[in-house]
Amino acid sequence: MGIPGYLEILRPANSIMVGFAVIVGSLIAQPFLSFDYSVLLSGFLTGFLISSFAMVINDYYDAEVDRLNQPGRPLPSNRVTVRGVKTLSILLLVSGLLSSFYLGFLTLIIATIFAFISWLYSYRVKKIGMFGNSLVALSLAIPYIYGGFAVLFPWDELVWFLAVTSFSAGMGREIVKTISDVEGDRLRDIRSVALMLGPKKAALFGSIFFLGAILLSLGPLFRSLVGLPYFILIPVPWAIFVYSSFSIMRTPSSQGAIRIKKLALVGMMFGLFAYLAEGIL
Repeated sequence: MGIPGYLEILRPANSIMVGFAVIVGSLIAQPFLSFDYSVLLSGFLTGFLISSFAMVINDYYDAEVDRLNQPGRPLPSNRVTVRGVKTLSILLLVSGLLSSFYLGFLTLIIATIFAFISWLYSYRVKKIGMFGNSLVALSLAIPYIYGGFAVLFPWDELVWFLAVTSFSAGMGREIVKTISDVEGDRLRDIRSVALMLGPKKAALFGSIFFLGAILLSLGPLFRSLVGLPYFILIPVPWAIFVYSSFSIMRTPSSQGAIRIKKLALVGMMFGLFAYLAEGIL
């Protein structure tokens, strides 16, 4: 038992991305005023800490299943203790909420909602198929909205377009991911789309959400919110999501799903850069 196990259970790379998403939301909403580094730091810490709480609490509730499926994880391998995990989760939650309170009452409310969604997903909703997928996708959208609230520009249209586009792309990725997780989901009694309806229909639903993300990303163009940087960069994620949709429909297999969920993440990153470039250039 020791520090490496607790660091692993945090999944710091994931949490860093969430913290970065908050900064992106702030920069898009108000690129000139948002360079108050205390605001950006607080926003990043809130995203990082609440996301880390979500990762820890997920491993806590998955401990028994992981003893069978992933015995090398920190908790089932006894590299961390149940008591230590509980203590760590509380410290992360309290620290994240305190960081959000620094920016105001509304940011505290959003952080609290984000934390509650994370707990609810791990505790119960993960087993409820597409509804569970929607909570994961929502957790991808919330950091951008939080970033807008952090700089007092919560209703910036471009931020909301980024949020809903991320939600749709995230839903597509989560549903496609169920194709590769069928055996594990069957053991966990998770009523995933692929398990309940079959891989082909899961591929269809995932593709619909990927294409939905493309349609939503057209919104800033129709609303004249963006210019040349967005116009140059946004075709890259379009191409990735179109390819992902046709590929998973053609080959709705476990290996195909693993490849597409990774590729979709690349598409989401390029989409994020398109929005960010437009927001700060």
